[in-house]
Amino acid sequence: MSLEYDIVKSLMIVLLLGFMIGMQRTIYYVHIKKEENSIGSRTFALISLTGYLSGWIDSFLNGFIFISFFAVSVLIFLNYFFKTSKMNKSGITTQLSALITYMLGMMVYFHLENYAIFIAVVMIVLLEIKPALKRFEANVSSTDINAIMLLLVMSFVVLPILPDEMIGKYKLFNPYKTWLMAIIISAISFIGYAAIKILGNKRGVFLTGAFGGLISSTAVSISLSKLSVFQKEYLNNFTGGIAIACTFMYLRVLFEAFIIYPDFSLYLTFPYLLAAFSGLIFSYYIYKHSKSADIKFENPTMNKNPLQLSEAIKFGTLFGIIYGAISFIQTRYGSIGIYIISFFSGITDVDAITLSLSQLAKDEKLPKFVSINGIVIASVTNSFVKLGIVYWLGGAKLGWKLTQFFLLTLSLMGIGLWLSEVFIK
Repeated sequence: MSLEYDIVKSLMIVLLLGFMIGMQRTIYYVHIKKEENSIGSRTFALISLTGYLSGWIDSFLNGFIFISFFAVSVLIFLNYFFKTSKMNKSGITTQLSALITYMLGMMVYFHLENYAIFIAVVMIVLLEIKPALKRFEANVSSTDINAIMLLLVMSFVVLPILPDEMIGKYKLFNPYKTWLMAIIISAISFIGYAAIKILGNKRGVFLTGAFGGLISSTAVSISLSKLSVFQKEYLNNFTGGIAIACTFMYLRVLFEAFIIYPDFSLYLTFPYLLAAFSGLIFSYYIYKHSKSADIKFENPTMNKNPLQLSEAIKFGTLFGIIYGAISFIQTRYGSIGIYIISFFSGITDVDAITLSLSQLAKDEKLPKFVSINGIVIASVTNSFVKLGIVYWLGGAKLGWKLTQFFLLTLSLMGIGLWLSEVFIK
């Protein structure tokens, strides 16, 4: 009875995977390309089932898998030949997807269901993002390609050869960790940069503000505050754009801590998720009360590719200075010195201090509660600096709306800190 259940379960997985991949292909052709798909959902489901049955039959007839694979490959090739020669169409994506679907069915038979499901999900995502990729490719430049190559060189050529130890007279500088932090922050910033490339600066201040928050929530605050002066009728739009950018700052800090020290990031989860969640609710409320607008949002910082050697060196230097200063000051002035550094670091940036304190907590050079307090101090300081920028550049009305945002998010951050102390030992 158990065996029968396992077989039925496997068959359902096989058919579902094939059907979902086929459905994506069909929807793409019908709704985007406005034409009929040569291989539909049912055919994909049958192809995955063929892969499963081929593995099953091979257990009785040794070598049947090779015959089946050859037969399916020939049929897919004939489909491609008909498509190109008779219908004058190009592209092999659907045919290649069908061949992979056959292999997924085979994987399920060999009890690799989890891997098959994971690969199928990745496939569907890759197939689905084609329009977005086209927009990105249309906007990408040779400079952007060179920047991506630079990130690869930074990660897989330069990083491995750097010494992972404290060097110098006072043992305050670690080349490996400094360069690693530069890579991490450059990669995070590039995600926001790529998203803006795909969406465009005119896709709405809410979306642009969200992804802009991955690069610099301060830059978003400056840009939108300036624009609000000349387009006062869109006050809620600008408020929401700044709010969502600052919300993503909370998420970015939590993610950075998690990358460096997952166990340590658990202590930041309550405060920063509560701050982010309340920020999202506030942003959604503002969005529902905003006007439909196509606002041109331009900022040199947002449109500048962050994957540049100069930017990496700049951040690496900043991290190295803060990391070394904390190590030096902590031995002389204790926690108070750490908090002072956190305050001044937060005036311009929260990334370097977050990564530095997370790394020091991981290296057991600082107590966890000191690192947590330092990160919170930097975040609060940075929030007040941005609020001051909004009042200065955007005026009292925009400033008051963002005051409500920061009062909400920072209050819940405080509640989250208390919850962390109560529930996490």
